[in-house]
Amino acid sequence: MTGYLSSREDPMERAAELTPNALPVYRSPEGMVEVLQPSYPVYCVRTAKIREVAKIFLRGFPGDVLYAVKCNSEPHMLQELYQAGVRHFDTASLPEIALVSEMFSDGQTYFMHPVKSRAAISSAYRDYGVRYYVVDHPSELEKISDLIDPDPEVVIVVRIAVEHSGAVYELSSKFGASVHMAVDLAKGAIRRGYSYGFAFHIGSQCLDPGGYGLGLDLVRKALDNLDQPPACVDVGGGFPADYINSHGPDLETYLDAISVAVARLNLPESCRLLCEPGRGMCAEGESLIVQVQLRKDNSLYLNDGMYGSMIEEKLGLRLPVRMVASRDFSADLLLYTAYGPTCDSLDVYPAPLELPADVQEGDWIEFGRIGAYGTACRTRFNGFFPDTFVVVENEFGELN
Repeated sequence: MTGYLSSREDPMERAAELTPNALPVYRSPEGMVEVLQPSYPVYCVRTAKIREVAKIFLRGFPGDVLYAVKCNSEPHMLQELYQAGVRHFDTASLPEIALVSEMFSDGQTYFMHPVKSRAAISSAYRDYGVRYYVVDHPSELEKISDLIDPDPEVVIVVRIAVEHSGAVYELSSKFGASVHMAVDLAKGAIRRGYSYGFAFHIGSQCLDPGGYGLGLDLVRKALDNLDQPPACVDVGGGFPADYINSHGPDLETYLDAISVAVARLNLPESCRLLCEPGRGMCAEGESLIVQVQLRKDNSLYLNDGMYGSMIEEKLGLRLPVRMVASRDFSADLLLYTAYGPTCDSLDVYPAPLELPADVQEGDWIEFGRIGAYGTACRTRFNGFFPDTFVVVENEFGELN
């Protein structure tokens, strides 16, 4: 198995090599398994993939790219994105604002949650210098105006609801104003001495790039009723990852569609264009190695599950899966029911896993594309909490 590690070092020396974020580096998951023999879940971070996707956004989006911190707020993820050139961050809470501000002195945070506590607004403005605040209701605008004095550097970003069927998860039933209310909110921001902008979100895991044109058309309708130009237009997130059962076009197709739709707005040069990628930026940046801890006929008991990193599996997106090649496996495949480690019978994978017929206790399985929401939605139920990270250098599924 030593062939899976870099030939210039033996396994123990390779394990000792650290990245700048202090994560040990291995050539592959197989190399990591050979050294650590882990009985606990291990996240495999692919730093090259994180930077590669970030640079596609930075090159192809005609504005500022705000990483959606909620998707994966692990320090190594933020650090890799920063190293790739990301300097703007979509934050939804004061702890996220503090995290980014303390990590990056030149990082700019934006308070993009439409509902914020008064204490959070006050601290964001006074302690962290946040100047962009999303609203979708008059009460939220009133709350901000009670706490922040008139200031044209403060931008009230009005979120418009978008009904779009092309996304796996719709987001406008909870947040978003009608075009009519959005216009009133923008006028209210102007009267109070702030600048204004518009935002929308076409839904998470959007498979139809045309949805951005739909959202920008609503922005155009709102702008037609305003005399003052906006400080920004934010097209939100929605950029998809590539799952077994959910595929969108390539990322460049989305960025091109946005550029075409934005051009139709004839925005002034002073108007900033923003986007908020999360899933589409970081999903491929991590995988997860789990171990089979018991086999009962065609049932496998794994050391991570629905209360851990598998929120996407729970909600219907199928992650790519492979055996870690720690030994030779049968070419015959079986469908297995997989269970997570907790004592709750609800901790069961919603779809069967197709794996070799000779899987046994002690084998390792790798789930790909878990960089989005995998770490963000973990719980500590029953004391199980995956928190081990390593860097691997190869692509998912490469045996080298």
